[in-house]
Amino acid sequence: MSQGPRSGLAAVSSALLAMSRHLEVRDVLKTIVASARELLDAQYAALGVPDDHGGFAQFVVDGVSDQQWKAIGPLPRQHGILAAMLQEAKVERLADVRRDPRFEGWPSAHPDMSDFLGLPIRDGDEVIGALFLANKNCPKPEGSCGFTEEDEELLSILAQHAAIALTNARLYERSRELTIVEERSRLAHELHDAVSQKLFSLRLTAQAAAALIDRDPSRAKGELHQVAALAAEAADELRAAVVELRPAALDEDGLVATLRTQIQVLDRAHTARVTFAGRGVKALPAAQEEAVLRVAQEALHNALRHSGAEHVDVTLDRRGSGAVLRVTDDGSGFDPTAIRRAGRHLGLVSMRDRASGVGGTLTVESAPGKGTTIEMEAPGG
Repeated sequence: MSQGPRSGLAAVSSALLAMSRHLEVRDVLKTIVASARELLDAQYAALGVPDDHGGFAQFVVDGVSDQQWKAIGPLPRQHGILAAMLQEAKVERLADVRRDPRFEGWPSAHPDMSDFLGLPIRDGDEVIGALFLANKNCPKPEGSCGFTEEDEELLSILAQHAAIALTNARLYERSRELTIVEERSRLAHELHDAVSQKLFSLRLTAQAAAALIDRDPSRAKGELHQVAALAAEAADELRAAVVELRPAALDEDGLVATLRTQIQVLDRAHTARVTFAGRGVKALPAAQEEAVLRVAQEALHNALRHSGAEHVDVTLDRRGSGAVLRVTDDGSGFDPTAIRRAGRHLGLVSMRDRASGVGGTLTVESAPGKGTTIEMEAPGG
């Protein structure tokens, strides 16, 4: 827990270094929240990662004891000001959150909160979380907010780095879950050690340039040249990693055997039953096989991590000289049109791009409470 405010630069530096040390999503979230509360000297801090069904996949707090948190009850839903931050993607700084017309109350065991500062965590155009603090530890004249514009700026910087750390942690977890052991180790090493470290250096250099821009423009220019060089290096590292993403097992064993092996691993690793059937499929061109495998991995990730499914069925059938992949789950489902409007795609854009990139098609059938079916048709040679 926090022990009081620290100097802004030291606290930001400490927070960024702490985030860079973690690979697990939960650890990253806890570090972000604790760092934000300490940095802005607030009584409470929290970070919610939304799911696609009106709730939160993860919700982490700091400043609340385990006993208090247990007494509060179930995770909050996406409503009121939390929903506004996620949907409108804008900062909220309020003198008294309880007087805001969007406030909808909280459970009886919930701590009392007044002044409030919250903002979305964004990865490009996608809102991947909401970070907020309450009850600034400072004197507050009647009707004013203890959080300042400077606090808002510091939290914004932290949120930008939080997006990088959270995205890197998610990449690591996906690589660990959706690949066999050899590929997982290679991806974790390359993506985390090479790309993320360069991105981390790039952001710190950009911050240094921003700090120098007024008092020493010449040095700031030099820092910006360094930013450009680091960005180019990071792009080269990422391209090199992507080139090597095709699993060796796909070349050695073929698509059907590779899918069967990976699905067996997932079936053992998850409580949901995951099954696979391959019927009459002939070997496809290398690009088509890789696209089918990647779509299957993305669809499985969504079903196992987000849908609450008890059973996920994967089939690969021959169709002419090509093949049809079908991934069906009995989970909570979703409204595909609402997902698109909210800017949260569940990887649908990536899957469609992979399918169309090899001349194939991708269809999605889902509705709330009705499960989901992802179907990809890939042409043959």
